[in-house]
Amino acid sequence: MTTPPEHKAGFVSIIGKPNVGKSTLMNALVGEKLSIITSKAQTTRHRIMGIINGDNFQIVYSDTPGIIEPKYELHKSMMRFVQTSLEDADVVLFVTDIYEKTGEEELIARLQHIQVPLFLVLNKIDQATQEQVNERLTFWQEKINPKEVMAVSALNKFNTERILQAIQEHLPLHPPYFPKDELTDKPERFFAAEIIREKIFLNYKKEVPYSCEVVVTEFKEKEDIIVIRAEIMVERATQRAIIIGHQGEAIKKVGIQAREDMEAFFGKKIFLEQYVKVEPDWRSQTKSLDRFGYNS
Repeated sequence: MTTPPEHKAGFVSIIGKPNVGKSTLMNALVGEKLSIITSKAQTTRHRIMGIINGDNFQIVYSDTPGIIEPKYELHKSMMRFVQTSLEDADVVLFVTDIYEKTGEEELIARLQHIQVPLFLVLNKIDQATQEQVNERLTFWQEKINPKEVMAVSALNKFNTERILQAIQEHLPLHPPYFPKDELTDKPERFFAAEIIREKIFLNYKKEVPYSCEVVVTEFKEKEDIIVIRAEIMVERATQRAIIIGHQGEAIKKVGIQAREDMEAFFGKKIFLEQYVKVEPDWRSQTKSLDRFGYNS
């Protein structure tokens, strides 16, 4: 098919501090659960693209890790994903929420240097009074002078349609970057790993989820079933024991929950095997991060 001359296409970077609802927002905008969501900060580690198409447009959203001060090599890699998404963005959605602190001078300085249309998206307004919403909108408008201002509830998909309309207004004329039937740039095994990692975040406390990485070592799609084998990497032997749990009950629970979500996501029966291995201090080891796809 010939691309119409009035076709628009572009990259939209979704940025912000941890836990403000960036992943919830992208899933709402795309209409599919591509990014994992938990109540814990720093759940997203990669740049995850979600693509939506119309007859005359293609929007390539990038969900990015929350902006933090790096403590590990892993964090540095995560912040590089944020920077890369900003470098090729045609529109930037800065997501904040009603709880975010105002003393964010470094973040504000970064936002002031963005050269493309910058949208202020105030999230979680369902948890605030109108006075609180107005107060936060006024603060950020004065600080960063956004092109568009929107107050939304990504969880309830309230006012998210307005974001789509505003993005289309600001996209450049361009042919589609990806085939029109593509939903994301990530392979299926990436999402299998992310689903397992989400269940780890939901089932374990404190530092343990942050010390875990999931690698899918086998992804075989057969006619009526997908066979998946995954390795859960931890940094210490004590963490391995916690992940496995008494008589394997904890890891079994993760497997059951992950398999249910995978069957819904892939639309097929799933056979899932999980192994827990120790990879000492992998968050600080460049070689490990290379192997896990953080420096590619």
